[in-house]
Amino acid sequence: MTNLNLSDNSLQQNEAVERSGLIEEMFKAGVHFGYSRSSRNPKMKDFIFWLRNNVELFNLEKTKEKLNEAKDFLRTLGSDKKTVLFVGTKVVAAGIVEKYAKEIDMPYVTERWLGGTLTNFNELKKRRDYMEELTQKKESGELAKYTKKEQLKIKRKIARLNIYFSGLLNLRKLPSALIVLDTKEERNAVTEAKKMGIPVIGIMNSDCNPEDADYAIPANDNSKSSIEFLLKELTEAYKKGLSEAEKKAVEEGEATEEETEKDGGK
Repeated sequence: MTNLNLSDNSLQQNEAVERSGLIEEMFKAGVHFGYSRSSRNPKMKDFIFWLRNNVELFNLEKTKEKLNEAKDFLRTLGSDKKTVLFVGTKVVAAGIVEKYAKEIDMPYVTERWLGGTLTNFNELKKRRDYMEELTQKKESGELAKYTKKEQLKIKRKIARLNIYFSGLLNLRKLPSALIVLDTKEERNAVTEAKKMGIPVIGIMNSDCNPEDADYAIPANDNSKSSIEFLLKELTEAYKKGLSEAEKKAVEEGEATEEETEKDGGK
């Protein structure tokens, strides 16, 4: 009985260390910083822990809980190899959003959200395909048959289309979820996702409405260190699910081979 209690105590201690470790990492990354009380959305009240120098601070225990819920969801999506669209157009976030989207080969939007990206998906595909067609002509030298003025015009068109569609080249069908950095800033993306029944994982500061996301993560959405930390956590969760799926496929393949060998030996 004594050993059991020691084991239970040890398990509780390990869980406490793990919990405090993650919270400490979030604290170091500045995840806890919200905005001023005057700019807070009333529905964010339950996630606020303290007010310091007129800046509200998030309760990192609650942020951790919400983050883990989103990670569990992404792990499931990863195991099913589903598509996740990353959205973050703020200057402070764009580069980080692109970095982590590319890390798991997912589509992303870091420039202006184009109306109809989800609700008029067929039109989006046409415009993206048009950009790919022009790019292919440029790379193959096919533009040489045009005048210099026409070539310049086409190249400018490619550059303009590339700004908005380069991150969407691998979006061949509607995504299974969106990761949105600042749901208030990206309200058009959130609105379209809701219309299409696509779940939203939202990293949102105190001025956002937590009801705008299926998985709301109350956190600092305006700091590079905070954004970097949170997107890394979410991306790693997807990778974990993907790894589990690949491991399972290998195991099933090996089992099938063993069964085939046994059948062949009869």
